[in-house]
Amino acid sequence: MHPISPIKPMIKVCGMRETKNICEVEALGIDLMGFIFWPKSSRYVSERPSHLPEKVKRVGVFVNEDIEQVKNTAEAYALDYIQLHGSESPEYAQQLRDWKVIKAFNIATAADLDATKPYEGMADYFLFDTKGKSVGGNGEKFDWSVLDAYTGDTPFLLSGGIGPDDAERVKAFHHPKCIGIDLNSRFETAPAIKDVAALQRFIAQLSQ
Repeated sequence: MHPISPIKPMIKVCGMRETKNICEVEALGIDLMGFIFWPKSSRYVSERPSHLPEKVKRVGVFVNEDIEQVKNTAEAYALDYIQLHGSESPEYAQQLRDWKVIKAFNIATAADLDATKPYEGMADYFLFDTKGKSVGGNGEKFDWSVLDAYTGDTPFLLSGGIGPDDAERVKAFHHPKCIGIDLNSRFETAPAIKDVAALQRFIAQLSQ
């Protein structure tokens, strides 16, 4: 796998819900779009949008959900990926291998990376997010240098408070297993409403 720079990173925009916004963000040419199916989230998708992306891979985000409910939702929304953002076990992840799986981990120190080891071979990607009050979408960064200690085989997405002013910081980050970034709350004008112009500028800056 290539480092994030100078290779074009995979870009995931998460926390989508509103039809018009979905269409606008899809048109930016991103790779993955995330829909949150955790009822406690302010970005919770309670009803199916009238449009779901067709040119962008769909990711469903779940937190310690009943596994049959996860499967039913994945089929109903024609998900390409299932993202597990809770304390789901490796065995739980293994039961979802009819889909691609992203397993999220909240990271503060290098020691937190030890939690990834049982999930090797159980997920297509890991996602490293900030350890905060909520399981995700905190809009806070963590010290990316702790990821120097990650020596696993599973590629990962970098998450955690990446915002419109962070393009240079993202381009400066290098790790052989980092294949992309996850964008969410720092690009919002309101929960689940993305600032399309800010996203467009940021994506353009990444390629400069």
